[in-house]
Amino acid sequence: MSRIGKAPIKVPQGVTVDINGLDIKVKGPKGERTRTFRPEIEFKREDDVIYVLRRNEDRLTRGLHGLSRTLLANMVTGLSEWFTRKLEVIGVGYRAVVEGKKLTMQLGYSHPVEIEIPKDITVEVGKGNVITITGVDKQELGDFASFVRGKRPPEVYKGKGVKYEGEVIRKKAGKAAGAK
Repeated sequence: MSRIGKAPIKVPQGVTVDINGLDIKVKGPKGERTRTFRPEIEFKREDDVIYVLRRNEDRLTRGLHGLSRTLLANMVTGLSEWFTRKLEVIGVGYRAVVEGKKLTMQLGYSHPVEIEIPKDITVEVGKGNVITITGVDKQELGDFASFVRGKRPPEVYKGKGVKYEGEVIRKKAGKAAGAK
């Protein structure tokens, strides 16, 4: 049995989960999400707890068990409290600013980098060029954060670029001066 799949999902106060066969609709204070799951997986609800069960022991079903449970748990968590990801912009002259629904960054290129912010994601730039990205969908949030980081990943000699908060950049030694 999958250790992740067999863990129950606790539904917090203020969140409603409607199970209609394979379609699950989760409604919470942060919004509403709907997802259709595979027919190999079934969901059982008892009071404020949801159990994810598999219909058979095929290899595919065993693989989907933990995935389905995690997807549903992320829906419940995201709609009751935000998912957050922080990025740090490091470098002389590097900066970020939010203008309407666009994130504009100066990253050492000859032009500013402008990124359209998706509708379900909010972006704030705080002190020290820290970009805070929040949203209800964990996968969408991670994809957007990865896209922003990809515009100028941290380089290995000085560490300049866009990195995740807490990410450790292993720096290389530069060229040594010629021995005489």
